[in-house]
Amino acid sequence: MDVKGHAALITGGGSGLGAETGRVLARAGAKVALLDVNMDGARAVAEEIGGTAIECDVSDANSAENAIASAREAHGPARVLVNCAGVAPAKKIVGRKGPMPLDDFRKVVEINMIGSFNMLRLAAADMLELDELEDGERGLVVSTASIAATEGQIGQVAYGASKAGVMGMMLPAAREFAEKGIRVMTIAPGLIGTPMLLNMPQEVQDSLASQVPFPHRFGRPDEYARLVLHICENVMLNADTIRLDGAMRMQAK
Repeated sequence: MDVKGHAALITGGGSGLGAETGRVLARAGAKVALLDVNMDGARAVAEEIGGTAIECDVSDANSAENAIASAREAHGPARVLVNCAGVAPAKKIVGRKGPMPLDDFRKVVEINMIGSFNMLRLAAADMLELDELEDGERGLVVSTASIAATEGQIGQVAYGASKAGVMGMMLPAAREFAEKGIRVMTIAPGLIGTPMLLNMPQEVQDSLASQVPFPHRFGRPDEYARLVLHICENVMLNADTIRLDGAMRMQAK
């Protein structure tokens, strides 16, 4: 799909991977709606790229429905959804203060996994009503997992489970929508230089970066964003997870 002139929804669009994906898709000619609870960030990026900032809690059905309706009114039904919204708190199952509070686990799953499904179901419903493009394509959903989905470290039980769920949704969703020309893909990043990592002490950053076989550095948000654009343009990419990790395999801790 050539994204030029088509509408795209990006969750978590106010910072990090979502913001950079918005920039890359906008440069390619897409009409970008940046969905986020961080409206200051979303507005700043939207002003930069000529997009639209919309408040959205991806884990809430009404919030997501209203956000997609606002984006549809601004740009028309979206042909592309990129799920970047997520949280990554670290907490052991049983720590010094006892068992992890169940609500802490639930919150991560609700944002990362249920939020991705929430946006998928709503965006796909719009895509199904669109006319076919070249190759019979109607739309594309790209969700963000993590290498923690298969190699989660100590303290990542909630995060790893949520991202494994994102990966697990992909194949049945892609199979369901294949006959209607909607593709479903997942990207599983390793260590990407987003504010979450770059706010860590330098010695911690250096230690983490040294674990990446090649190149010996964090990935850059633009490398994620350019992969999203390539997935848009390469119609043969469907029902798969692409690791973006520099050959990294995470150890237990």
